[in-house]
Amino acid sequence: MTTFSPTPTDADLTARFRPALDSIAHGAVDRDRNRELPREQIRLLRDAGFTALRVPVEHGGLGATVRQTFAQLTDLAAADPNLTQALRVHFFTVEGFLAGGDAEGLRRAGDSWPTGTAATDRHRTVTWYDLDAGVSRAAAVLAGAGVGRGDGVIIQLPNSVAYLETVFAVWRLGAIPVFSPPAHGSAEIRHFASHAPARFYVSTGTPNRHLARVHRDIADLAGTVTMILVDEASPWDGADALPVPDAASVPSEKLAFLQLSGGTTGVPKQIPKTHDDYLYSVRASVDVCDLRHGDVLLVALPASHYFTMSSPGILGAVQVGASIVFAADPMPTEVLPLIAEHGVTHLALVPPALISLLNFPGRDAYDVSSVRTVWVGGAKLSEAAARRVRPELGWTLQQVFGMAEGLVNYTPLDASIEEIVSTQGRPMSPWDEIRVVDDEDVDVPEGEPGNLLTRGPYTIRRYHRAPEVNARSFTEDGFYRTGDIVVFREGTLTVVGRAKDQINRGGEKIAPEAVENILLTHDAVHDVSVVGVPDEVLGEKIRAFVIPRQDAASDPAAHGLTPTKLRKFAREAGLSSFAVPDLIDIVTEFPLTGVGKVSKKAQQG
Repeated sequence: MTTFSPTPTDADLTARFRPALDSIAHGAVDRDRNRELPREQIRLLRDAGFTALRVPVEHGGLGATVRQTFAQLTDLAAADPNLTQALRVHFFTVEGFLAGGDAEGLRRAGDSWPTGTAATDRHRTVTWYDLDAGVSRAAAVLAGAGVGRGDGVIIQLPNSVAYLETVFAVWRLGAIPVFSPPAHGSAEIRHFASHAPARFYVSTGTPNRHLARVHRDIADLAGTVTMILVDEASPWDGADALPVPDAASVPSEKLAFLQLSGGTTGVPKQIPKTHDDYLYSVRASVDVCDLRHGDVLLVALPASHYFTMSSPGILGAVQVGASIVFAADPMPTEVLPLIAEHGVTHLALVPPALISLLNFPGRDAYDVSSVRTVWVGGAKLSEAAARRVRPELGWTLQQVFGMAEGLVNYTPLDASIEEIVSTQGRPMSPWDEIRVVDDEDVDVPEGEPGNLLTRGPYTIRRYHRAPEVNARSFTEDGFYRTGDIVVFREGTLTVVGRAKDQINRGGEKIAPEAVENILLTHDAVHDVSVVGVPDEVLGEKIRAFVIPRQDAASDPAAHGLTPTKLRKFAREAGLSSFAVPDLIDIVTEFPLTGVGKVSKKAQQG
């Protein structure tokens, strides 16, 4: 193989890639006509070193200049223009690392747009320069508490500038964020502490009643988990007296964070995302969603959700220099004034929040004309609600169907109204692979409903430390079993339903077993069965059927078995607020199937 100097000559590069480009040009028309993914052609480019054009020589690349890279991309476009589009996100990602890596994204933003508004919450507004300085102060405080490279750090903070500073400070230290929404209870925190594992827990110093209970309930972890409480208004007091640690260098293929997935076990599964995974996903989302420098993103859903963080979300805003406005919650009384005050251009909502906004009687009092796009995901949006968005709000609706495990689909911004309202979009990457299969993993005909399997450049191949779950959730050749029943027709996905028992309550994924296990710890409870039941606003509500123990059967209420008391018990036992049952029935028996199992279908009505 030819050895190049740190900057290869144009002739060197042309000689190196010409054979591969000639091979790619042959058959390009047939591939386009047959809609074939050019995997073999990508392999040729990779083997020739094309995907390492801009990577420095000392890291195994060719060290080409930007001018040389564009020249080669022009030659590639002449051979097969589809390949330049396919590699677009790859080269964006490489350039991001050459500029300093993802953890230093805020530092680059501070240098590029020092006086531009970066983020706003109810306490403060900061510029990009201020935000970068805040990350350094946060890193000093966290390092002073002992946080170091490779440490797991549970982050359970409300939507705030302090949340943003904490996440990037953890990355700057080379540590690993473990994201936990504020609604999570102590049961989840304990699991993350032992399973991640995580040695640090960062939360608010001004907690609401729920988080105050979480703090009390995990106090006994003090010997193994260090609790760090921050005041969102002035979170890093004392940082000036501490040394600012150097930024850690972490290879892009290493673990970046642990995201959470609702699941069929008692607690959320942990999704290991590498820096490569999420940078690819974020960059592709920015491209598909047309998020630009100077736009204003409203963060109304919990910031720690993957949808809110990465589709394109907070991380996309940081990449392009869009301002971030944090809302306390997605209620219309919170969202509408912020849109009007800050000139919001983009926001993400789950269907219940969008429906609440559409039905809000005081909506017309606010100027919401600045909004270009609303992303709606987390659960299926009804076609009736989707049709109301453009006429009533004047916004472009972009449906989002995805999962923290990987695959993300968007309805294109220029799609027909019928595609926007009746489908859940198209895979955002040309390398997302989709299979729709029957229960025997045999592909079904196009347009027929089946189980969705997916594999792609940002989809995980395993859950974190969950071998039994992995065996059920992934095929031998690496496809992820999403649990969704879909129809795939002409490149678009339409969600039909869920194959799993998982309940989808307003975008929050709840495992029935998690709720059942909590209620079963009540002294007067004999058995519990939890199901999801249809709801026009939330999509599904949680319904629990409870059989009292024999000594409580004659007077369940006297033993604390009323809906109100059982909900209070569940909350105090550490169950997430969104997982507390909406409906509770005290019954004497469960309906059974012919083989003696509980008939959840009968319970669902």
